[in-house]
Amino acid sequence: MTDTAKTSSLAQLIVDAGRQRQPIAEIPADQVPADPAAAYALQREILRLRGSSAGGWKIGSKSHTGPIQGAPLPADCLLPSGASLERAGYFPPALELEIAFRFNRDFAPRAEAYSDEEVRQGIGYMAATIELVASRFAAWPKVEPLLALGDLLNHGALAVGEFIEYREDFPFAEPELAFTYAGKDIVPGKPANPAGDPRRLLAWLVNHHTGQGLTLSKNTVITAGSYTGMYFVEGPGSAVGEIKGLPTVSLSLI
Repeated sequence: MTDTAKTSSLAQLIVDAGRQRQPIAEIPADQVPADPAAAYALQREILRLRGSSAGGWKIGSKSHTGPIQGAPLPADCLLPSGASLERAGYFPPALELEIAFRFNRDFAPRAEAYSDEEVRQGIGYMAATIELVASRFAAWPKVEPLLALGDLLNHGALAVGEFIEYREDFPFAEPELAFTYAGKDIVPGKPANPAGDPRRLLAWLVNHHTGQGLTLSKNTVITAGSYTGMYFVEGPGSAVGEIKGLPTVSLSLI
């Protein structure tokens, strides 16, 4: 089986698992993406088989200076604040509170890479988001990192709060926030983004996306890493996220 055929076969398994609400028990070792390039190819094939465009991106890093990775978010997985989802569709569902950005301009492919300064000057809007994190693999969260990367970084859905105009002086690294589920505080200790200031991730995304010959639209929702880690949901309830200075965001699981 060629690499292209392996990618297409695995992508179909992942898409079917999501649609049928049946996690994948195991896959042959030779179908695990061999490197990041193969994992990103798997992401693109998943979107193609879903028949969905990318309405957003999730990006992140595990440290202030560590490598950056990301995944496109299917447009039909982006939801308005206050939306409701069935828990049974996600195995198992976990919640994260994040900040998202939108640009005030498009970024088109070009020979020269976009600089951090140029990308930051293009930030136009920001909002609070709640990501519902879920895998298509039964072993999750103990899944091979490249497999998780290919599986859209375990993305399930994203509730997007109201966007407001970008503020350069906003405390992006450690904002004041509150996050509750079914009325229970679910913030573990001091909230902080492991990437540090999430704006440092944006130039990587712009260059990753345009490097594929694609224009990154100013309408793209870019959610940029969790301030609270993952909270695994065990019953029905509503999640409410409040990041000081941004409109509140909520998501209900039934």
